[in-house]
Amino acid sequence: MLEQGASRYVDVDLSDTMLELARERLARFDEKVELVQGDFVQTPLDGPFDVVLALGYFDYIADAERHVSRMRALCSGSVVASFPRWTWAKGPIRKLRYEVINNCPIYDYTTDGLRGLFAASGFGHVELHEGKSGFLAVAKT
Repeated sequence: MLEQGASRYVDVDLSDTMLELARERLARFDEKVELVQGDFVQTPLDGPFDVVLALGYFDYIADAERHVSRMRALCSGSVVASFPRWTWAKGPIRKLRYEVINNCPIYDYTTDGLRGLFAASGFGHVELHEGKSGFLAVAKT
C-alpha cells in the first residue's frame, strides 16, 4: 500500500513477533508507519482510514461480527479481507494442525454467512471472490 502511494499505514497486532517482522519490513517507510500492539477491537485508533486490510485475520476470530463492525466504524472507503472456507483438501489438515495439536480454534466461512456478516455490520456493498481455499471480500461503505 505504501509503495502505491498511501500516506499512512497503521498495523494493529497482539503479537510482538509479528510487529517486529512488520517493523523490519516497513523500516524504509519511516514516519508513514505506525505499529500498535493491542486488540484491534479495543485499541484506540485515529481513523477513519480509506482502506482497512484484514488478510489471514479471520481464520482465528471467534466473533467476526464484532471485528467487521469495528472495521466499518474505522473505514471511510473499503475493507479488503480474506476468509477461509472448508475444503476437503485442506480442512481436516488445518483442523488437526491448529485445533488438535496447537489448541487454537479456527473458523470457516460461507458465501451466505459473509454476505450476512457485512450487511449486519452496515456495509452497503460487498464483492466476494472465491479462491481455492477461501474468499476475498471487498466491502464498501
